[in-house]
Amino acid sequence: MEMSQIKYVLASAKTLNFTKAAANCNVSQPALTKAIKTMEAQLGAPLFHREGKRILLSDFGRSMLPHLQQIMAETDAAQTLAENFRLLNDVPVRLGVMSTVGHVRLSRFLSKFQKDYDGVEVAVSEASLSELKSKLENGDLDLAILNPLDAFSDGFNVTELYNERYIVIIAPGHALADKNAIRLADLSGQPYVDRLACEMREMVMGVCRDTGVDLYARFRSEREDWVQAMVLAHIGFAFMPEYSVNLPELLQRPLVEPSLSRTISMINVSGRQFSPAVSALVRSAQCFGWPG
Repeated sequence: MEMSQIKYVLASAKTLNFTKAAANCNVSQPALTKAIKTMEAQLGAPLFHREGKRILLSDFGRSMLPHLQQIMAETDAAQTLAENFRLLNDVPVRLGVMSTVGHVRLSRFLSKFQKDYDGVEVAVSEASLSELKSKLENGDLDLAILNPLDAFSDGFNVTELYNERYIVIIAPGHALADKNAIRLADLSGQPYVDRLACEMREMVMGVCRDTGVDLYARFRSEREDWVQAMVLAHIGFAFMPEYSVNLPELLQRPLVEPSLSRTISMINVSGRQFSPAVSALVRSAQCFGWPG
């Protein structure tokens, strides 16, 4: 049996008219009837009774119909699966990442995703919170991973991935190195390395002002690697999200009184249709064993 023959039989069973069935299948009526006769010869029994221009399913045809319908349904499903697989690998996922998000845990997630969906390309770009929002709205990004704060309340879907504390990083030998936890008050007057790219910087500065904590910035940078390098070089301490530290030589101490934390989330524009590849990345992010 050929799929075209099965298609012609199903169309004829639906219309009970070879001419209409041929029109629906975009073939000539003689070609359709010839294909059906060939199939009947192969099966050894008629599928239809011919009564002039009128046709009826035979008892054998009625018994075969569910099986032929199942074959066609499975074929359609296989074709859909193949098309989705082709689309999965056709267009890269455009993922934006806030510049202050730690790359170690994110790279572990992307590594697992690549193993699960071999061949799917993910184009990762780094930007600030406002830039990521603009790119999502303009359709330049499919997804973004960031700390949403209050910037994504309307028109966006927010999927929380993990929470992380803010900690204090210091170099070995620092005056506060013996403390198991560091209070904000302990940092008053201490040399400070200012993370200009931090999306919570203004909030932290406001807490310091409100509590009378005096921060003396000896170095300022928007680059996370420079901030950590300067701390390691004994320029001063810095506030960091705990999963963003990538220099193992740095000492990390919990920030207490007050403690601060942030929530890293995956963002997409509400109502915008996902490609198969983007859908796969979203599902993977929802199932991944994120820290915390």
